[in-house]
Amino acid sequence: MTWLRQVLAIVVKEFLGILKDPRSRFLVIGPPIIQFFVFGYAATFDVHDVAYVVVDDDDSADSRDLLARLDGSPNFALAGWLDSAAEVPRWIDDQRARLAIHVPADFSERLHAGGPAQVMVIADGRNSNVSGVALGYVGEIVQQWSATRGGGVEVVHRAWYNESLLSRWFIVSALPAQLVLVVVMLLTSLSVAREREHGTFDQTLVAPLGAGQILLGKAVPPFLFGLGDGLLLTAGAVIWFGLPMTGSIGALVAVLASYALAILGIGLFISSLSMTLQQGLLGSFLFIMPAVILSGFTTPIANMPHWLRTATLANPARYAVESCRAVLLEGARLPDVVPDLASMLVIACVCLVAAGWLFRARAA
Repeated sequence: MTWLRQVLAIVVKEFLGILKDPRSRFLVIGPPIIQFFVFGYAATFDVHDVAYVVVDDDDSADSRDLLARLDGSPNFALAGWLDSAAEVPRWIDDQRARLAIHVPADFSERLHAGGPAQVMVIADGRNSNVSGVALGYVGEIVQQWSATRGGGVEVVHRAWYNESLLSRWFIVSALPAQLVLVVVMLLTSLSVAREREHGTFDQTLVAPLGAGQILLGKAVPPFLFGLGDGLLLTAGAVIWFGLPMTGSIGALVAVLASYALAILGIGLFISSLSMTLQQGLLGSFLFIMPAVILSGFTTPIANMPHWLRTATLANPARYAVESCRAVLLEGARLPDVVPDLASMLVIACVCLVAAGWLFRARAA
Protein backbone atom coordinates (compact mmCIF):
# COMPACT_ATOMS: atom_id res chain seq x y z
CA MET A 1 0.00 0.00 0.00
CA THR A 2 2.87 2.36 0.76
CA TRP A 3 4.27 1.77 -2.74
CA LEU A 4 0.89 2.51 -4.28
CA ARG A 5 0.39 5.67 -2.20
CA GLN A 6 3.80 6.91 -3.32
CA VAL A 7 2.89 6.32 -6.96
CA LEU A 8 -0.46 8.06 -6.47
CA ALA A 9 1.34 11.03 -4.95
CA ILE A 10 3.45 11.34 -8.12
CA VAL A 11 0.30 10.97 -10.23
CA VAL A 12 -1.45 13.79 -8.35
CA LYS A 13 1.70 15.93 -8.61
CA GLU A 14 1.84 15.39 -12.40
CA PHE A 15 -1.87 16.14 -12.81
CA LEU A 16 -1.48 19.39 -10.90
CA GLY A 17 1.65 20.28 -12.87
CA ILE A 18 -0.17 19.77 -16.18
CA LEU A 19 -3.29 21.67 -15.11
CA LYS A 20 -1.33 24.60 -13.63
CA ASP A 21 0.99 25.02 -16.63
CA PRO A 22 -0.76 27.04 -19.40
CA ARG A 23 1.27 25.31 -22.13
CA SER A 24 0.33 21.86 -20.87
CA ARG A 25 -3.33 22.84 -20.54
CA PHE A 26 -3.29 23.97 -24.15
CA LEU A 27 -1.81 20.62 -25.25
CA VAL A 28 -4.76 18.84 -23.62
CA ILE A 29 -7.50 21.16 -24.90
CA GLY A 30 -6.12 22.71 -28.10
CA PRO A 31 -5.25 19.70 -30.33
CA PRO A 32 -8.72 18.08 -30.15
CA ILE A 33 -10.45 21.29 -31.25
CA ILE A 34 -7.89 22.23 -33.91
CA GLN A 35 -7.60 18.75 -35.45
CA PHE A 36 -11.34 18.16 -35.28
CA PHE A 37 -12.24 21.14 -37.46
CA VAL A 38 -9.09 21.66 -39.56
CA PHE A 39 -8.68 18.04 -40.67
CA GLY A 40 -12.42 17.41 -40.74
CA TYR A 41 -13.13 20.21 -43.20
CA ALA A 42 -9.91 21.32 -44.88
CA ALA A 43 -7.74 18.27 -45.63
CA THR A 44 -7.62 17.01 -49.21
CA PHE A 45 -5.47 14.44 -50.99
CA ASP A 46 -4.14 13.77 -54.46
CA VAL A 47 -4.49 10.46 -56.28
CA HIS A 48 -1.43 8.79 -57.76
CA ASP A 49 -1.78 5.09 -58.67
CA VAL A 50 -4.87 2.94 -58.30
CA ALA A 51 -4.48 -0.84 -58.06
CA TYR A 52 -7.37 -2.85 -59.49
CA VAL A 53 -8.35 -6.45 -60.22
CA VAL A 54 -10.47 -7.82 -63.05
CA VAL A 55 -13.17 -10.49 -63.19
CA ASP A 56 -14.04 -11.10 -66.85
CA ASP A 57 -16.92 -13.57 -66.94
CA ASP A 58 -17.69 -12.65 -70.55
CA ASP A 59 -14.18 -13.26 -71.94
CA SER A 60 -15.16 -11.89 -75.35
CA ALA A 61 -13.34 -9.68 -77.82
CA ASP A 62 -15.46 -6.75 -76.64
CA SER A 63 -14.67 -7.23 -72.94
CA ARG A 64 -10.96 -7.73 -73.64
CA ASP A 65 -10.89 -4.56 -75.75
CA LEU A 66 -12.58 -2.55 -72.99
CA LEU A 67 -10.26 -3.90 -70.30
CA ALA A 68 -7.26 -3.13 -72.50
CA ARG A 69 -8.35 0.54 -72.45
CA LEU A 70 -8.24 0.47 -68.66
CA ASP A 71 -4.91 -1.32 -68.61
CA GLY A 72 -3.46 1.30 -70.93
CA SER A 73 -4.46 4.19 -68.68
CA PRO A 74 -1.63 5.72 -66.59
CA ASN A 75 -4.10 6.21 -63.75
CA PHE A 76 -4.42 2.49 -63.05
CA ALA A 77 -2.17 -0.43 -62.19
CA LEU A 78 -3.48 -3.93 -62.84
CA ALA A 79 -2.99 -6.05 -59.70
CA GLY A 80 -4.41 -9.31 -61.02
CA TRP A 81 -7.00 -11.29 -62.97
CA LEU A 82 -9.47 -13.21 -60.81
CA ASP A 83 -11.36 -16.35 -61.72
CA SER A 84 -14.58 -15.37 -59.93
CA ALA A 85 -16.23 -12.48 -58.14
CA ALA A 86 -15.99 -14.45 -54.89
CA GLU A 87 -12.27 -13.59 -54.76
CA VAL A 88 -12.88 -9.83 -54.79
CA PRO A 89 -13.55 -9.32 -51.04
CA ARG A 90 -10.20 -10.85 -50.11
CA TRP A 91 -8.28 -8.49 -52.42
CA ILE A 92 -10.11 -5.39 -51.22
CA ASP A 93 -10.09 -6.36 -47.54
CA ASP A 94 -6.31 -6.86 -47.71
CA GLN A 95 -5.99 -3.52 -49.55
CA ARG A 96 -4.10 -5.14 -52.42
CA ALA A 97 -6.64 -3.55 -54.76
CA ARG A 98 -8.67 -0.35 -54.55
CA LEU A 99 -11.05 -1.33 -57.35
CA ALA A 100 -12.53 -4.47 -58.82
CA ILE A 101 -13.84 -4.45 -62.42
CA HIS A 102 -16.46 -7.15 -63.04
CA VAL A 103 -17.63 -7.79 -66.61
CA PRO A 104 -20.73 -10.04 -66.49
CA ALA A 105 -21.12 -13.09 -68.73
CA ASP A 106 -23.80 -11.46 -70.92
CA PHE A 107 -21.85 -8.25 -71.57
CA SER A 108 -21.10 -8.81 -75.26
CA GLU A 109 -24.52 -10.30 -75.97
CA ARG A 110 -26.36 -7.34 -74.43
CA LEU A 111 -24.00 -4.87 -76.14
CA HIS A 112 -24.77 -6.23 -79.61
CA ALA A 113 -28.48 -6.43 -78.78
CA GLY A 114 -28.52 -2.67 -78.19
CA GLY A 115 -27.82 -2.67 -74.47
CA PRO A 116 -27.69 -1.66 -71.85
CA ALA A 117 -24.58 -3.72 -71.16
CA GLN A 118 -23.36 -3.21 -67.61
CA VAL A 119 -19.90 -3.14 -66.08
CA MET A 120 -19.78 -3.51 -62.30
CA VAL A 121 -17.10 -1.52 -60.46
CA ILE A 122 -16.51 -2.18 -56.76
CA ALA A 123 -14.46 0.41 -54.87
CA ASP A 124 -12.78 0.40 -51.46
CA GLY A 125 -14.65 3.19 -49.68
CA ARG A 126 -12.17 3.32 -46.80
CA ASN A 127 -10.03 5.61 -48.94
CA SER A 128 -12.87 7.65 -50.32
CA ASN A 129 -10.66 10.18 -52.10
CA VAL A 130 -8.83 7.57 -54.17
CA SER A 131 -11.98 5.56 -54.83
CA GLY A 132 -14.09 8.55 -55.84
CA VAL A 133 -11.56 9.85 -58.34
CA ALA A 134 -10.87 6.33 -59.64
CA LEU A 135 -14.57 5.69 -60.24
CA GLY A 136 -14.69 8.90 -62.25
CA TYR A 137 -11.72 7.75 -64.34
CA VAL A 138 -13.32 4.36 -64.97
CA GLY A 139 -16.62 5.95 -65.95
CA GLU A 140 -14.88 8.28 -68.39
CA ILE A 141 -12.88 5.47 -70.02
CA VAL A 142 -15.94 3.22 -70.35
CA GLN A 143 -18.05 6.03 -71.82
CA GLN A 144 -15.33 6.88 -74.35
CA TRP A 145 -15.09 3.23 -75.35
CA SER A 146 -18.89 2.94 -75.47
CA ALA A 147 -19.11 5.97 -77.77
CA THR A 148 -16.95 4.18 -80.34
CA ARG A 149 -19.47 1.31 -80.29
CA GLY A 150 -22.54 3.48 -80.58
CA GLY A 151 -23.28 3.57 -76.85
CA GLY A 152 -25.16 1.05 -74.76
CA VAL A 153 -22.67 0.53 -71.88
CA GLU A 154 -23.32 1.76 -68.36
CA VAL A 155 -21.13 1.61 -65.26
CA VAL A 156 -22.73 0.36 -62.06
CA HIS A 157 -20.51 1.17 -59.10
CA ARG A 158 -20.62 0.36 -55.44
CA ALA A 159 -18.31 1.46 -52.61
CA TRP A 160 -17.68 -0.87 -49.70
CA TYR A 161 -17.30 0.44 -46.10
CA ASN A 162 -18.18 4.02 -47.15
CA GLU A 163 -21.01 3.85 -49.66
CA SER A 164 -21.31 7.62 -50.10
CA LEU A 165 -17.52 7.98 -50.53
CA LEU A 166 -17.35 10.77 -47.95
CA SER A 167 -13.71 11.87 -47.77
CA ARG A 168 -14.39 13.26 -44.31
CA TRP A 169 -14.98 9.74 -42.99
CA PHE A 170 -11.60 8.62 -44.31
CA ILE A 171 -9.86 11.51 -42.56
CA VAL A 172 -11.79 11.66 -39.30
CA SER A 173 -11.69 7.89 -38.71
CA ALA A 174 -7.90 8.13 -38.23
CA LEU A 175 -7.93 11.29 -36.10
CA PRO A 176 -8.23 9.51 -32.72
CA ALA A 177 -4.85 7.89 -33.35
CA GLN A 178 -3.25 11.17 -34.42
CA LEU A 179 -4.67 12.99 -31.40
CA VAL A 180 -3.34 10.38 -28.96
CA LEU A 181 0.06 10.73 -30.62
CA VAL A 182 0.18 14.52 -30.22
CA VAL A 183 -1.22 14.74 -26.68
CA VAL A 184 0.68 11.82 -25.14
CA MET A 185 3.96 12.59 -26.91
CA LEU A 186 4.05 16.28 -26.00
CA LEU A 187 2.91 15.85 -22.39
CA THR A 188 5.33 12.97 -21.79
CA SER A 189 8.36 14.38 -23.60
CA LEU A 190 8.09 17.61 -21.58
CA SER A 191 7.57 15.92 -18.21
CA VAL A 192 11.15 15.33 -17.00
CA ALA A 193 12.54 18.23 -19.04
CA ARG A 194 10.08 20.63 -17.39
CA GLU A 195 11.23 19.59 -13.90
CA ARG A 196 14.88 19.89 -14.86
CA GLU A 197 14.31 23.39 -16.20
CA HIS A 198 12.32 24.44 -13.11
CA GLY A 199 14.88 22.93 -10.74
CA THR A 200 12.46 20.46 -9.10
CA PHE A 201 13.87 17.28 -10.64
CA ASP A 202 16.50 16.82 -7.91
CA GLN A 203 13.79 17.15 -5.26
CA THR A 204 11.90 14.29 -6.89
CA LEU A 205 15.03 12.14 -6.99
CA VAL A 206 15.79 12.55 -3.27
CA ALA A 207 12.24 11.49 -2.36
CA PRO A 208 11.93 7.91 -1.03
CA LEU A 209 10.80 6.65 -4.42
CA GLY A 210 12.24 4.21 -6.91
CA ALA A 211 12.88 5.13 -10.54
CA GLY A 212 10.04 2.84 -11.60
CA GLN A 213 7.60 4.59 -9.28
CA ILE A 214 8.62 8.01 -10.60
CA LEU A 215 8.25 6.92 -14.22
CA LEU A 216 4.90 5.25 -13.55
CA GLY A 217 3.63 8.36 -11.81
CA LYS A 218 4.71 10.52 -14.73
CA ALA A 219 3.19 8.14 -17.27
CA VAL A 220 -0.35 7.86 -15.88
CA PRO A 221 -1.63 11.44 -16.50
CA PRO A 222 -0.51 11.66 -20.17
CA PHE A 223 -1.92 8.18 -20.74
CA LEU A 224 -5.32 9.11 -19.30
CA PHE A 225 -5.42 12.50 -21.03
CA GLY A 226 -4.49 10.97 -24.40
CA LEU A 227 -6.94 8.08 -24.10
CA GLY A 228 -9.72 10.40 -22.95
CA ASP A 229 -9.10 12.88 -25.77
CA GLY A 230 -9.07 10.07 -28.34
CA LEU A 231 -12.39 8.65 -27.12
CA LEU A 232 -13.98 12.11 -26.88
CA LEU A 233 -12.92 12.92 -30.44
CA THR A 234 -14.40 9.62 -31.62
CA ALA A 235 -17.69 10.42 -29.91
CA GLY A 236 -17.65 13.89 -31.45
CA ALA A 237 -16.96 12.46 -34.91
CA VAL A 238 -19.88 10.04 -34.58
CA ILE A 239 -22.26 12.77 -33.38
CA TRP A 240 -21.03 15.74 -35.42
CA PHE A 241 -19.88 14.18 -38.70
CA GLY A 242 -22.15 11.11 -38.67
CA LEU A 243 -19.18 8.71 -38.71
CA PRO A 244 -20.49 5.15 -38.35
CA MET A 245 -19.33 3.28 -35.27
CA THR A 246 -19.74 -0.15 -36.81
CA GLY A 247 -17.14 -1.99 -34.73
CA SER A 248 -16.55 -2.77 -31.08
CA ILE A 249 -15.99 0.05 -28.59
CA GLY A 250 -13.87 -2.33 -26.54
CA ALA A 251 -11.63 -2.91 -29.55
CA LEU A 252 -11.23 0.84 -30.05
CA VAL A 253 -10.33 1.35 -26.37
CA ALA A 254 -7.79 -1.49 -26.56
CA VAL A 255 -6.23 0.01 -29.70
CA LEU A 256 -5.93 3.52 -28.27
CA ALA A 257 -4.65 2.23 -24.90
CA SER A 258 -1.96 0.05 -26.51
CA TYR A 259 -1.00 2.91 -28.79
CA ALA A 260 -0.78 5.34 -25.87
CA LEU A 261 1.57 2.93 -24.06
CA ALA A 262 3.87 2.80 -27.09
CA ILE A 263 3.92 6.60 -27.39
CA LEU A 264 4.51 6.87 -23.62
CA GLY A 265 7.68 4.82 -23.93
CA ILE A 266 8.97 6.94 -26.80
CA GLY A 267 8.00 10.18 -25.04
CA LEU A 268 9.66 9.19 -21.76
CA PHE A 269 12.80 8.23 -23.67
CA ILE A 270 12.89 11.67 -25.33
CA SER A 271 12.13 13.38 -22.01
CA SER A 272 14.95 11.55 -20.23
CA LEU A 273 17.37 12.72 -22.92
CA SER A 274 16.22 16.35 -22.80
CA MET A 275 17.64 18.91 -20.38
CA THR A 276 15.29 21.77 -21.34
CA LEU A 277 11.71 22.21 -22.53
CA GLN A 278 12.99 23.36 -25.92
CA GLN A 279 14.93 20.12 -26.36
CA GLY A 280 11.87 18.11 -25.35
CA LEU A 281 9.67 19.95 -27.85
CA LEU A 282 12.21 19.54 -30.63
CA GLY A 283 12.58 15.83 -29.94
CA SER A 284 8.84 15.28 -29.88
CA PHE A 285 8.23 17.10 -33.17
CA LEU A 286 11.14 15.26 -34.80
CA PHE A 287 9.22 12.07 -34.03
CA ILE A 288 5.65 13.26 -34.62
CA MET A 289 6.05 14.45 -38.21
CA PRO A 290 7.63 11.25 -39.65
CA ALA A 291 5.26 9.13 -37.56
CA VAL A 292 2.21 10.84 -39.07
CA ILE A 293 3.57 10.71 -42.63
CA LEU A 294 4.50 7.02 -42.34
CA SER A 295 1.25 6.00 -40.64
CA GLY A 296 -0.88 5.76 -43.79
CA PHE A 297 -2.93 8.76 -42.64
CA THR A 298 -2.31 10.67 -45.87
CA THR A 299 -0.37 8.44 -48.28
CA PRO A 300 -1.21 4.73 -48.59
CA ILE A 301 1.66 2.66 -47.22
CA ALA A 302 1.33 0.32 -50.21
CA ASN A 303 2.41 3.18 -52.51
CA MET A 304 5.65 3.79 -50.60
CA PRO A 305 9.04 2.38 -51.65
CA HIS A 306 9.84 -1.06 -50.24
CA TRP A 307 12.49 0.19 -47.82
CA LEU A 308 10.08 2.80 -46.47
CA ARG A 309 7.31 0.22 -46.07
CA THR A 310 9.75 -1.82 -44.01
CA ALA A 311 10.54 1.21 -41.84
CA THR A 312 6.84 1.71 -41.06
CA LEU A 313 6.81 -1.64 -39.22
CA ALA A 314 8.54 0.13 -36.31
CA ASN A 315 6.00 2.97 -36.32
CA PRO A 316 3.16 2.41 -33.81
CA ALA A 317 1.05 5.05 -35.59
CA ARG A 318 0.76 2.72 -38.59
CA TYR A 319 -1.04 0.06 -36.56
CA ALA A 320 -3.21 2.57 -34.69
CA VAL A 321 -4.45 4.29 -37.87
CA GLU A 322 -5.17 0.97 -39.56
CA SER A 323 -7.04 -0.38 -36.53
CA CYS A 324 -9.07 2.80 -35.92
CA ARG A 325 -10.32 2.73 -39.51
CA ALA A 326 -11.02 -0.97 -39.25
CA VAL A 327 -13.12 -0.51 -36.11
CA LEU A 328 -14.98 2.61 -37.23
CA LEU A 329 -15.58 1.80 -40.91
CA GLU A 330 -15.26 -1.97 -41.31
CA GLY A 331 -16.95 -3.13 -38.11
CA ALA A 332 -13.83 -4.83 -36.72
CA ARG A 333 -14.02 -6.58 -33.35
CA LEU A 334 -11.28 -7.27 -30.82
CA PRO A 335 -10.02 -10.49 -32.50
CA ASP A 336 -9.66 -8.60 -35.79
CA VAL A 337 -7.20 -6.06 -34.34
CA VAL A 338 -5.14 -8.49 -32.22
CA PRO A 339 -2.18 -8.48 -34.69
CA ASP A 340 -2.00 -4.68 -34.54
CA LEU A 341 -2.38 -4.73 -30.75
CA ALA A 342 0.48 -7.21 -30.45
CA SER A 343 2.74 -5.05 -32.62
CA MET A 344 2.01 -1.91 -30.59
CA LEU A 345 2.52 -3.72 -27.28
CA VAL A 346 5.89 -5.07 -28.43
CA ILE A 347 6.95 -1.53 -29.37
CA ALA A 348 5.61 -0.29 -26.01
CA CYS A 349 7.59 -2.88 -24.04
CA VAL A 350 10.84 -2.13 -25.87
CA CYS A 351 10.44 1.65 -25.53
CA LEU A 352 9.35 1.60 -21.88
CA VAL A 353 12.28 -0.63 -20.90
CA ALA A 354 14.68 1.63 -22.82
CA ALA A 355 13.15 4.73 -21.20
CA GLY A 356 13.46 3.20 -17.72
CA TRP A 357 17.10 2.28 -18.30
CA LEU A 358 17.95 5.74 -19.62
CA PHE A 359 16.09 7.46 -16.77
CA ARG A 360 18.05 5.49 -14.18
CA ALA A 361 21.31 6.18 -16.00
CA ARG A 362 20.67 9.94 -16.23
CA ALA A 363 19.42 10.13 -12.64
CA ALA A 364 22.46 8.34 -11.21
